[in-house]
Amino acid sequence: MATRAVRYAVIDAFTSSPFKGNPAAVCFLESPEDEAVSDEWMQLVAREFNISQTAFLARATSAVYSGLDCPSDRTNPRFRLRWFTPVAEVKLCGHATLAAAHFLWTSSLVDSEVIEFVTKSGLLTAKKVIQSNLLGTLSTKALEKFAIELDFPVVPIVGCDAAESPSVPETLNGASVINVQKTSTAQDLIVELSSAKEIVDLHPNFEEIQKCAGRGLIVTAPAPAGSEFDFFTRFFCPKFGINEDPVCGSAHCALAPYWSKKLGKTNLIAYMASPRGGILDLQLVAETERVYIRGEAVTVMVGSLLA
Repeated sequence: MATRAVRYAVIDAFTSSPFKGNPAAVCFLESPEDEAVSDEWMQLVAREFNISQTAFLARATSAVYSGLDCPSDRTNPRFRLRWFTPVAEVKLCGHATLAAAHFLWTSSLVDSEVIEFVTKSGLLTAKKVIQSNLLGTLSTKALEKFAIELDFPVVPIVGCDAAESPSVPETLNGASVINVQKTSTAQDLIVELSSAKEIVDLHPNFEEIQKCAGRGLIVTAPAPAGSEFDFFTRFFCPKFGINEDPVCGSAHCALAPYWSKKLGKTNLIAYMASPRGGILDLQLVAETERVYIRGEAVTVMVGSLLA
């Protein structure tokens, strides 16, 4: 790749406060030369940013849509979207998709209320949800505050054999394990503990977790009584170069149906109890096997990548 300026932003997702939530770098490949970059280059850029995910955006052409089995409203702007951790590409990522949509709207690159993304997990959409308009003399557009609602597929959960159950005594530190299952896609282990306090108090041993079967370890528990939340979660994925993913949107494609069944409700508020913290507003639509994931985002850095 010849030296050129590739526009990027670092955006904190699933939070309205800078330096909270989950950071994602979003690189916009706006010229034909930029779009021709190699997978190796994208992986090197992700390694350079060295945060949980780096997203690469490019405008989609009609040829990209051949073979898609998802309906598409051709009036919506469409972009190709890929996600890389510092060590590998992933097939589904929530927070970097939310960050990509936030980048497109706040950079005035799109003015529609819905954006479509063509990804390795099929067609995903992001919808702008206006939360409030302040009163005053400034324009409504300048004052509006918005959340972003992602339309993602449900990730099924399957049972675990005893041999696959995690042996992480240092990480769990004697916590009461209620249930162990795994996702059918990435084979992430889902360990339900008895209390949110146990989730918060975990001190993970990443060498231990790296030896577990599957990609990563999702640890979850019901929220404290009287809390505004329904459940707490943390996600550890050292195999993919992410010791702890601060706020993992894609994990909730499995956690939403899991907790919906246990709690008997389809609208859930989730809290990621990492040191950075993050909030996800979830709606499960079982009939269509979709999860709507809503959250806010804030841009903390903008610049040009010279490589």
